[in-house]
Amino acid sequence: MTDTEIAALIAAEEKRQREGLELIPSENYVSADVLEAMGSIFTNKYSEGYPGKRYYGGQDFTDPLEELAIMRAKQLFKADHANVQPHSGVPANEAVYYAWLEPGDTVLAMDLGHGGHLSHGNPMTRSAHIYNFVPYKMKDKTTGEIDYDELIELARKHKPKIILAGFSGYPRELDYAKFAEAAKAAGPDCLLMADMAHIAGLIVAGVAKNPFDYGFHVITTTTHKTLRGPRGGLILSKGKVSTPLKAPEKTLENIPTLIDRAIFPGTQGGPHMHTIAAKAVAFGEALRPEFKEYATQILKNATRLADELRKRGFVLISGGTSNHLILADVNESFGIDGKVAEEALDKIGLNLNKNSVADDPLPPFRPSGIRLGTPAITTRGLVESDMEKLAGWMKQAIDARDDEATLKKLREEVRAFALKFPLPSDKK
Repeated sequence: MTDTEIAALIAAEEKRQREGLELIPSENYVSADVLEAMGSIFTNKYSEGYPGKRYYGGQDFTDPLEELAIMRAKQLFKADHANVQPHSGVPANEAVYYAWLEPGDTVLAMDLGHGGHLSHGNPMTRSAHIYNFVPYKMKDKTTGEIDYDELIELARKHKPKIILAGFSGYPRELDYAKFAEAAKAAGPDCLLMADMAHIAGLIVAGVAKNPFDYGFHVITTTTHKTLRGPRGGLILSKGKVSTPLKAPEKTLENIPTLIDRAIFPGTQGGPHMHTIAAKAVAFGEALRPEFKEYATQILKNATRLADELRKRGFVLISGGTSNHLILADVNESFGIDGKVAEEALDKIGLNLNKNSVADDPLPPFRPSGIRLGTPAITTRGLVESDMEKLAGWMKQAIDARDDEATLKKLREEVRAFALKFPLPSDKK
């Protein structure tokens, strides 16, 4: 690269990733093949529209590329249709809202403070100013159980057009059958939507439940996180697939085509074909038998890490984890806020994020909790026996947060350990 300033930053970031361990549950490492596709010549090509229905010429290879990505995504999720064009998870969610809702319509979604996501109706977001979001919550943060009785009652009372199952900071598995029960209470036009951005890789590997098996109409997801692809979005749906050039009747059966029209021309212009190429590569990798082994190891590592953290005095929301994600209340555990914990762990090369907990008494930028997970470290090759070491380092760093000499020593220990596990992009 001739741009030496950018080259230096890329090299520095690569060094940072290689010499530390990523515990942020929404991050992962991609393969060399995904990186190669992401940086491919497809970045040069505009391809507004859909395969066989483009608005520009020169689509000899974009069409088969997108068709391959669609086919692989459908196979992974057991879906009738896949839209592989969303630029990220939030645009995917916004497109589903746009496809099915009218301004003022009601959506039931998980409260942000109880594990939901900003795009599920946080007042600061665009969608919250257009649609009426009604939150549901956990019944008890010590168990993590959703208040499903409340959910069903809210559905009966508010008659939502969408019931949204999904989360950003929730360490347990959802009871999709209860969501389906709530949808029946809401009425025949209620769309069941699952935002599975965090656990998509676990679903396609068969180690987490697939919402489609419980009558859901739509799954949205990012293509990174546990799916281990490039940063991007994806929408899977059940129903009848027809040409997006003609507006279909607004029925649940027609939701695949309604979503296609909501993506283009509704909310996006040209798709990023280099990203779709990288998505297709990642989907192909997820179809291999070894991906199930990877996903299984994620869960084993998360369970063991949660156990080791509890042994060291960490109070865990819901008492542990049923997926890849762990949420710890460090305010209750050690009398500090999540930002203090995050900064101490950054200093030793263990990267995670501060996070609010249910009914958090502290402000969002200095919340009570930290959020961590095992997808990325599992990609690097860590196994259950390594979790004791990680938990030990975490507790030592928090205890020594004002002791720079100890933090420096711990940093060297983490660096030496991390270098034993190459980045997957090193493996050609």
